[in-house]
Amino acid sequence: MHKQQLQNKTAYRFKRFTRKSYAVFSSIQKVITIGVLSGSALLSAHAQSQTPVEVVVEQSTQDSITQQELDEVVVTSSRLTLPITLIAHQVTVINQQDIERAPAQSIEDLLAHYAGVDIQQRGPHGVQADISLRGGTFDQTAILLNGINLTNPQTGHYSFDLPINLSDIDRIEIVQGPTSLAYGAGAFSGGVNIITKKERRNSFQGQLEVGMHGLLAAEAGGSIATPSTLHQLSAGYRRSDGYMPNSDYNMANWLLQNRFDVEQAHLDLTMGFIDKNYGANTFYSAAYPNQYDKTRTLFTAVKAETRGRLKFIPSLYWHRHYDEFQLIREGTPQVPDWYKDHNYHRTDVMGANLVMQYASQWGLTAFGSEFRNESIVSSVLGLPMEQPIGKYTHQDSRSDMSYFLEHTFIVDRFTFLLGGMLHHNTALPNQYNLYPALDFSYRANNELSLFASWNKATRMPTFTDLYYTTDTHMGNSDLKAEQSESIEMGVKYNHRAISAHMAAFMIQGTHIIDWVKDDADALWRSANHTTINKKGLEMGATLRFDQLLGTRQPLREVNLGYMYLHQGIAQTDVISNYSLNHLRHKFTASLHHDVINRLSFSWHFRWQDRAGSYLQYIDLKPTQRVNYQPYALLDFKAGYRLGRYTLFVNINNLLNTTYYDLGNLPQPGLWMMGGVRVGITPF
Repeated sequence: MHKQQLQNKTAYRFKRFTRKSYAVFSSIQKVITIGVLSGSALLSAHAQSQTPVEVVVEQSTQDSITQQELDEVVVTSSRLTLPITLIAHQVTVINQQDIERAPAQSIEDLLAHYAGVDIQQRGPHGVQADISLRGGTFDQTAILLNGINLTNPQTGHYSFDLPINLSDIDRIEIVQGPTSLAYGAGAFSGGVNIITKKERRNSFQGQLEVGMHGLLAAEAGGSIATPSTLHQLSAGYRRSDGYMPNSDYNMANWLLQNRFDVEQAHLDLTMGFIDKNYGANTFYSAAYPNQYDKTRTLFTAVKAETRGRLKFIPSLYWHRHYDEFQLIREGTPQVPDWYKDHNYHRTDVMGANLVMQYASQWGLTAFGSEFRNESIVSSVLGLPMEQPIGKYTHQDSRSDMSYFLEHTFIVDRFTFLLGGMLHHNTALPNQYNLYPALDFSYRANNELSLFASWNKATRMPTFTDLYYTTDTHMGNSDLKAEQSESIEMGVKYNHRAISAHMAAFMIQGTHIIDWVKDDADALWRSANHTTINKKGLEMGATLRFDQLLGTRQPLREVNLGYMYLHQGIAQTDVISNYSLNHLRHKFTASLHHDVINRLSFSWHFRWQDRAGSYLQYIDLKPTQRVNYQPYALLDFKAGYRLGRYTLFVNINNLLNTTYYDLGNLPQPGLWMMGGVRVGITPF
């Protein structure tokens, strides 16, 4: 019945796609024109204004914010850039020092060390991983690079195919909970914004690393700066024979960043590329251990930002992703006759944003619009094409248009944000939805603040949710957009020696998309099958011994974190593949200390208990459902500084624990690696 419905819809939807194509590109042209003209005009129109919007210009507002708050790190958990003490959300900021200390080889490895983040690794070291915030699925978290949304519309499995190295990152901002107002449609359970370095100096850095399982990794990068320009180029390569059969990988990437200062504004041009080839042993089905994946990603963005009381931030971006998925890897003997060819996909995301920020005696205001077009051509996903293009026989396209407005009142010790986003997607004709946000915080003193927030968010189904149909799966082209609503309350304490936070939250999700089946022998089918209710708690603390006891003792810093989540679904008469497989408990601890002069150690511990179960396979055949088991991991890093050089050793899974992030896919045991890093500046 499902296939017949698709056939009946094909002609109508393909004609609609053709008609919309002209409208889509006309909209792109209009938004690009508006953005470029606005940016160009403001470069001169606001040249006389000297005050950045982060430092509030009006005297009455400035008096209510201490200099300490203005000097601290600012984050972008809304359309405004504010000191973290004014943000009425749980926001985790990972800085350069945190990155340097971590025994991590990728962004995914790094994020796994934080209690509020659930990382389910398929392949280590950035091969592939799913990220979850507050019990959401891997499709419900928005991934951004310098504020540009790069979430993959084909599937969230590829959202971390980003062309950056850890050494390129200045900081990572993790915003927990629904946040469509800040990060746009798609930030259903939160967002991760990765912000790259902008080194205002001539420099060079390089790194070489070797390790177990044939690991070889190399990075190199440098920057050239003038009074008005900055040019940065970095490149990386990583390969391994794998820790089990068909888990080998090869990855290469480069990133080019340019900044041009023009009067009272700057213009950023970013281009990047990443190529990944890896054995995907049981990644998507335990019945086929010889899967293989080849992906390529190209990315370019232009973003401008003016300074002054009225600030304009126009941006344009394009993101293309290629995917060749081999259910049976080339070279595998005795390929069955029914397997004829691989799956081929190409997705394109084009967008244009215009954000305007204004500072006045009434506070800070942000307003603007965002356009985003998502399209796919594929051998299996989408509607049949009248004229195939090579191996691509199917296609689909849709566009998002969002308008947003928010205002932040800052009065004495009170901060109040009121805002909303009006959203429309062309795949949902005649539907316009408003997603409001209310945030409140009270600063009891310079260290202690209380906060509360109420937010709503949405997420469109991926192209995989809509169209993936095989002998074991059946997509659903009639899926509705997911909706979520959340309430959060918490407290933050921030002192130079001690910082701590605690937040309690409740989230309700409706029209939740999941792959479900009615019984063990049925097909997996995508459906808006249930309503989800979540209740949880997050807390953490940092103790900086060098600030508390001085720098003459060896201890430097201790970090503790804990998250608890209870998640219930309204419909329990079906077998769910994702909705119930969430972290119930996660505890993290890290210790950083010196051993002798220039030698330092970092220890990272985490214990987690996952709810849910998976269908266990034995000899490539399904047997019974088994519950996920709790596990504990200990990672270690040692670093020795010798002038411009740093020698380091990483040991992941020091206790050689056997564990599963995803059913039937064992994760690596003890893995030791080491290398040298050199940094030269200036030259």
